[in-house]
Amino acid sequence: MNNPSESQDDIFAICKENTTKFFNEIEKSSPKYVQSAINLHQKNIEAWKNVINSTIEMEQEYAKKAGLQTPVPQATKNSIREFTEGVIKAYAAQNKVASDSADATNRAINALNDNTITFAALNKNILESMMLVINQQKKN
Repeated sequence: MNNPSESQDDIFAICKENTTKFFNEIEKSSPKYVQSAINLHQKNIEAWKNVINSTIEMEQEYAKKAGLQTPVPQATKNSIREFTEGVIKAYAAQNKVASDSADATNRAINALNDNTITFAALNKNILESMMLVINQQKKN
């Protein structure tokens, strides 16, 4: 509460108190939420890496036991390498878009916050001006 004389029954004091409580809880849980998302992402990458590497090793073992030769023409090697490079570039572009979007969103939130502060100050000044006029009219 801004004013010690405000009552706990005052609607504004109750709203401020509960808003503060709500956002404090969100702020406390955010790091845990973000860490959980990071852990999930890392586990997903590790799982898919294991699936792919296990599949390659299993196929290689089958080919070996079957006595199959597995030479690869240069054109196929080149195609595989080009495909991989394309996927890596696409992933990097996707990450850049996501990062740029997050940066733009942060800038928009900062602008909203700055505008809200300015708007609240403007409204306060307008209200104070109106009260001066009303008080002047009461005196006359």
